[in-house]
Amino acid sequence: MRRITTCLLIAGAALATSLQPASAQVADQVLNAVIESRSDDDKARDAARHPAETLAFFQVKPGMTVAEALPGGGWYTRILANYLGGDATLYGVNYVDRMWPMFSFATEEWIAKRIASNKAFPDSVAGFTDNGIKAQGFTFNTVPEAAVGKVDRVLLIRALHNLNRFEASAGTLTQALAAVRGMLKPDGLVGVVQHRLPESAADEGADGSRGYLKESTVLAAFEAAGFELVASSEINANPKDQPGPEDSVWRLPPSLNDSKDDPERRAAMAAIGESDRMTLLFRMASQAG
Repeated sequence: MRRITTCLLIAGAALATSLQPASAQVADQVLNAVIESRSDDDKARDAARHPAETLAFFQVKPGMTVAEALPGGGWYTRILANYLGGDATLYGVNYVDRMWPMFSFATEEWIAKRIASNKAFPDSVAGFTDNGIKAQGFTFNTVPEAAVGKVDRVLLIRALHNLNRFEASAGTLTQALAAVRGMLKPDGLVGVVQHRLPESAADEGADGSRGYLKESTVLAAFEAAGFELVASSEINANPKDQPGPEDSVWRLPPSLNDSKDDPERRAAMAAIGESDRMTLLFRMASQAG
């Protein structure tokens, strides 16, 4: 199945990066083929995460240079590596190394694995596709010269809450967004998907420590970093998610962290589904007008 996808991408990347009117349709066909070719476990999350609609909203196209923040388990990486094609570049961007020990549950082994994942990123990508896409992993404070001013899209998918969580004490979000700005081409875009807390919620616990951020917090952070909002979407909204003052996103699927021994609560959380999420698209403010 992977080789079928690769063949589609070779044809799709050549056409979708051209200026022909049909190129957008070809890109959509390639993306849909990639999404359909994945494992059943990956596709089980599609109804909540809407990958085709989300990547289309972010205007991601074959042949682009894309930086994915926190590639982690590879759910989006598996799509991107196959969709972007052999002429593209995919960067995996992780937290700065000093951030991992800030988590209260961090162990030396856990920290070491997270740091090692940067070097392992190209091998992970090679395991997802045989199309020859170029790949490199690094952190927000070790952006290679080759990536500076060369990235078409930076994707921050469920990646901002912990950066904001440690912003007050360590400036982690400010530093990350400065790195994002440095990576972007002049016409590059930043796509954000983030667990969303209602604006009416109390500010206590709204710093990202529960996984949630207010949309106003995200907008303010990007504005301060020199970005402006291009568009917003409700693609990934879930009105069933109404968190209480103590609720975290990890009570919901796929984590279900606080109900592993409580079948009734587990069923209730599963019925809610994954978290309510904002979907935002930004550009550098200097490109306005």
